Amino acid sequence: MKIVLASNNAGKLAELHAMFAPLGFELVPQGQLGLPEAEEPFHTFIENALAKARHAARLSGLPAVADDAGLCVDAFGGLPGVQTAFYATQFGYPKSDDNNVRALLEQMQGMTNRRAAMVSTLVALRSADDPEPLVAVGRVVGEIARGPMGSKGFGFDPVMFIPEFGKTFAQLPLEVKNANSHRGRAAAAMVALMRERWL
Repeated sequence: MKIVLASNNAGKLAELHAMFAPLGFELVPQGQLGLPEAEEPFHTFIENALAKARHAARLSGLPAVADDAGLCVDAFGGLPGVQTAFYATQFGYPKSDDNNVRALLEQMQGMTNRRAAMVSTLVALRSADDPEPLVAVGRVVGEIARGPMGSKGFGFDPVMFIPEFGKTFAQLPLEVKNANSHRGRAAAAMVALMRERWL
C-alpha cells in the first residue's frame, strides 16, 4: 500500500521509511507527487500533524502520514516547540539546522537548567475525512549540551545529550538513534496501531 508522507524532509523520510517497511507500506514524499506543503498555523504538534495529513490525503487521494516534531526546552516554557524549524530566524539568522543550534546555544548561555525534550507526534489517516486518525507520540528527555558533538543526524541532534547513552543523538549509530529517538518511538507506536487497526 502506498502512503503519502506529508513532508519533504529527507531525514524524516529515511527514518520513517525503514520503520514502515515491515508493514509492506511504501512511503511516498508529497514532493514526489507535486503536492504543496500544508499551512501549519497551530500551536500544538498534534494540530499541525493532523492538518498536514488531511492536506496530503485530500490532494493525493492516498492514505497519509504526517509528523510534527520539535524541541521543547524547560527553561523556555516548552518553546521553541512547533516553531523549532524556524528557531534561528527570530534571532536574525537564516533558516538552517546549524543556525538553529547556534541560536539555541547563544540563548542558553549561562543557564544551568538545560533539560529539554524532543517530541514527535505522528498522525495517520486512511482518507482526508477519516474520523479516526491514528495518533502516536514519542518523547525523549535529555539536556542541551554546551556545544555540538557528533556528525550524524540532523536538526538539534548535535546538542541533544541523552544521559542514558552519555552521548548526543549525533554521536550515536543511526540504528541506535532511530530505535531510541522521539521519532523512532512515535513510529514504533504508529506501526503497532497500523497493524492493529489497518491490517
